[in-house]
Amino acid sequence: MKYDFVTLMDRHGMDAVAVDLPGTPGFSITAPKDGFDVIPMWIADMNFPTVPTIPEAIKARAGHSAYGYFDPRPEYFDAIIRWHETRNGVTGLEPRHIGYANGVLGGVVAAANVLCSRGDRILVHSPTYVGFTHSLGNLGYDLIHSPLVLDENGIWRMDFEDMEQKIVANNIHCAVFCSPHNPCGRVWERWEIEAAMELFKKHDVFVISDEIWSDLILDGYKHIPTQSVSEDAKQRTVAMYAPSKTFNLAGLVGSYSIVYNTWLKDRMDKEISLSHTNAMNVLSMYALMGAYSDEGHVWLEELRQVLTGNVDFACDYIRTHFEGVTVSRPQGTYMLFVDCTAWCQTHGKTIDDVLKACYDVGVAVQDGRQFHGSCHIRMNLASPLSRIEEAFHRLDRYVFNACQSAK
Repeated sequence: MKYDFVTLMDRHGMDAVAVDLPGTPGFSITAPKDGFDVIPMWIADMNFPTVPTIPEAIKARAGHSAYGYFDPRPEYFDAIIRWHETRNGVTGLEPRHIGYANGVLGGVVAAANVLCSRGDRILVHSPTYVGFTHSLGNLGYDLIHSPLVLDENGIWRMDFEDMEQKIVANNIHCAVFCSPHNPCGRVWERWEIEAAMELFKKHDVFVISDEIWSDLILDGYKHIPTQSVSEDAKQRTVAMYAPSKTFNLAGLVGSYSIVYNTWLKDRMDKEISLSHTNAMNVLSMYALMGAYSDEGHVWLEELRQVLTGNVDFACDYIRTHFEGVTVSRPQGTYMLFVDCTAWCQTHGKTIDDVLKACYDVGVAVQDGRQFHGSCHIRMNLASPLSRIEEAFHRLDRYVFNACQSAK
């Protein structure tokens, strides 16, 4: 490979909550026992250095030592348009369709404020990304959960009958659609998105489509933009994107919306402007242009190979070593949503027992209950394979097969 996804990057003391927060007083992920270091597998950022064109672009702009008020450059919009055309076959996207938001959740909230009144009910799928729960719930919206179901092949599917029942019973006119799905990692097929959008059209439901993970598709799958499946879907959908998951840029803050409906776009722009704090950072603009470059495409393709290999290793290890632990292999993202229900029942344990055992040996996973997984852990695989292997060997010896190891 051209880029280094093997070397362990030391992020300690470099403003990374992924490695610096576990073990701090009051934080849920406690410090490991002596002899174990922390392997960060909770928050969704990557333990890889980003593509070199990003720091190069930032340094070049930072070298001009004036950072005053600015407007986005034409090259910024051109980079977004080319990126979506190249990766997703999008045509007809113009600068007037592109808006800015301080984070994808900021865009989700702005869209909800445009489409809903406080107290309105919003449809989401469960398991549910914790950010939706907190941001929308804190603003007074009532989330109605339509559970995804596992089919006979262990693939997460939407339950269209349940969705329609919930829409009708709760008089819902807004849905948040996560594509690819977080935390399950489903990359929706075209027919699935078409069916969902037809249902939303039937009941006049506007859609907020979180597509922040859309670049991180594993080998063998393809992202289908929600707005691409029909003209109606194009007009009733606010789509949210960012380079932050793809290129590890969350600390720079720079998300954007794509809205083709002029009525909706005008109101999104107005809602975004009201706080007077929702404004692009000049360096995040240059970071995006550095990311959405020719070299960014090459780097991303190598990253996708690495993540596919990590997911294959982790899922195979769970299947062959952890009896009673199950996972639906994700098709996108770098997260696993691992079900420990049967293991806990067999061993008389709770998910709290599992989490404590993980934390004791430095495997800093996330509590899946935050995502409406009753006995689940959420696990970040975006680290060099050697670290993933070490984490699973610790889980094997000290957590899921601890009794056998002690014999």
